[in-house]
Amino acid sequence: MAELHVELVAADRKVWSGKASLVVARTSSGDIGVMPGHQPLLGVLQSGPVTIRTTGESGDGTVVAAVHGGFISFADNKLSLLAEIAELSDEIDVQRAERALERAKSAADAVAERRADVRLRAVTGVH
Repeated sequence: MAELHVELVAADRKVWSGKASLVVARTSSGDIGVMPGHQPLLGVLQSGPVTIRTTGESGDGTVVAAVHGGFISFADNKLSLLAEIAELSDEIDVQRAERALERAKSAADAVAERRADVRLRAVTGVH
């Protein structure tokens, strides 16, 4: 099976690294799916869930992360997601994200509302 190497890095840490068969991310041009052999690309990441279909020694699975801003780059079957902020779905405290969403709605803070919404969508799988 063809694979690509994926690195998801936030400003403060390496979030995830491994092999994948497909990565779906939101860019300024819309959602994009990257598979092995994809044409080289460079794009601007928008806030949204990133879905990684993993392959390798641990078997096939899915990793989902909430990503807020950054860049996506692909060449030579290596995909780099360089995010301002990124959290794996299993790191997200759902109750805290729900409270943050309510506070942002009450304050009419569109940026905070979008961030909380993306975090919740990463956990629930609703894209």
